[in-house]
Amino acid sequence: MGAMRSTKADQPMTYPPHILVVDDDTRLRNLLKKFLGENGYMVTAAADAAEARRHMATLQFDLIVVDIMMPGEDGLSLTRGIRAGSAVPILMLTAMGESAKRIHGLEQGVDDYMAKPFEPKELVLRIGSILRRAPPADVPAKSELRLGNYRYDVVRQRLTRAGTPVYLTAGEAELLKVLAQSAGKPVERAALSGTGDSGGNPRTIDVQITRLRRKLEPDTRQPRYLQTVRGTGYILRTDP
Repeated sequence: MGAMRSTKADQPMTYPPHILVVDDDTRLRNLLKKFLGENGYMVTAAADAAEARRHMATLQFDLIVVDIMMPGEDGLSLTRGIRAGSAVPILMLTAMGESAKRIHGLEQGVDDYMAKPFEPKELVLRIGSILRRAPPADVPAKSELRLGNYRYDVVRQRLTRAGTPVYLTAGEAELLKVLAQSAGKPVERAALSGTGDSGGNPRTIDVQITRLRRKLEPDTRQPRYLQTVRGTGYILRTDP
């Protein structure tokens, strides 16, 4: 399900909540990514705590689903680390019979938990309930980004040139929104593959980046604002 957007130019566009799924079980991780995506969420997946931390360093998430039992750093340790600097909602996945760990998780700041095995539909309902209770996400420090002659309104998610709105396709708009959330920081290609109408296809991301450059860059052969980070992905650089 794609993002919902207003047909009126003077109203802000809204985008689906972005969820980070952290689980070492490849089958379950892929299942949740597919199911949550089909239910209107933007999803990024991580196989362990280290990968989750890399995603959190470059992306903003509305909710994190984390498995309590993972090799290396477990879900409780990851939760403690997240809570040290963020109030993002966390839903923890536990095995049946781990009541003591569930209590410990709640003490560490987990918002809710689900015992495996579970019905994916129930997970969607739990996530919806948590997000309804959660306070609005923090507004970025800069409400407007300067890109040469262009301005990007971070709150309304609208690109203009000399006050005139610049048309963006749905995929371009969502891609720019994710890059703007992490302006000045590299965003991994894997994370961008979960946006817009890319369908997880990296080639589609490259095409959308090329189109955005044609709209933003004075010289597309030497991008100043939308730059490639070799081996990682892309970064949106702005003027002071």
